[in-house]
Amino acid sequence: MSRKSLQYFFWLPLAWISLGLAIAGVVLPLLPTTPFLLLSAWAAAKGSPRLALWLEEHPRFGPILEAWRTQGAVPLSAKITALGLMACSWLTLFWLGAGWKLLATLGLLFAVVGTWLATRPLPR
Repeated sequence: MSRKSLQYFFWLPLAWISLGLAIAGVVLPLLPTTPFLLLSAWAAAKGSPRLALWLEEHPRFGPILEAWRTQGAVPLSAKITALGLMACSWLTLFWLGAGWKLLATLGLLFAVVGTWLATRPLPR
């Protein structure tokens, strides 16, 4: 598969699908915006310079991407939302009677991801 084919059949659709999920996450409380936005920007840089530039210059998305790229920083609101959703997801599964193996695995995963996320700096 040529580089151009890879661009059009993998990176570009991944960028657009991730962007769509990020935009949906702006209005849907259970869908996180930031991870999908970061994935979209990463894929766009590989598949569509025009989309990548649009994301960087976007008034809502641009500052988040700039903070991540230059400082490795995540806004406090994104941290709180992500940590809260992980906790709610785990508690919902617990309340629904999910098996202990699933709860233990997800608990460990959420603890690792949550710790990593919580230790990211805040944007300056």
